[in-house]
Amino acid sequence: MKNIEQIFKNNQQWVAEKLNVDKNYFKNLSKGQNPDILYIGCSDSRVSAEELMGISPGDAFVHRNIANMVPNTDLSSMSVIDYAVLHLKVNHVVVCGHYYCGGVKAAMQSKDLGILNPWLRNIRDVYRTHRTELNAITDEEQRYKRLVELNVQEQCINVIKTAEVQRAYRNRGITVHGWVFDVHTGRLIDLKIDFPKVLENVMEIYRLK
Repeated sequence: MKNIEQIFKNNQQWVAEKLNVDKNYFKNLSKGQNPDILYIGCSDSRVSAEELMGISPGDAFVHRNIANMVPNTDLSSMSVIDYAVLHLKVNHVVVCGHYYCGGVKAAMQSKDLGILNPWLRNIRDVYRTHRTELNAITDEEQRYKRLVELNVQEQCINVIKTAEVQRAYRNRGITVHGWVFDVHTGRLIDLKIDFPKVLENVMEIYRLK
């Protein structure tokens, strides 16, 4: 996008298209939101949450950062989870990574990346936790893809550790999902996280009364 002014022309066209289908589209949109999904994904410009899920504005509450991380010390992520679960009362929390993630790839390299170091250290911790499995994968690209999947898995565990999600599961059956978007094929892959089993294991240590 070399011409930033084109964005405003695109917006005018988008508004016209929406009103042509439903003259009350924006009036209805302004009434509030009632999303069923909290989507936590990567900031990568190739991965648009609503587009890849085929949903409309208002269907998902979206939080994005580098490598779809959910560190329990990150106030931004924790605030999003708190608001989505307690106030919007979403029924599903999705952590969605993607293959060929620049953040995950950067974390695999032995480089000083300045301010990114503390953030990427979380991914390096995922590698450390699963290093036996990862080091056994001789193909570098496949190892990289597997780390993307394991990172999603670990971030789902971080979501499950939160008080809000544990209470929401107990009170109304909220579910956590781990997905990966394949940018080569456009396919959305369900990692089939066994949420009840993971929750049971997590609650041995992180159980809340």
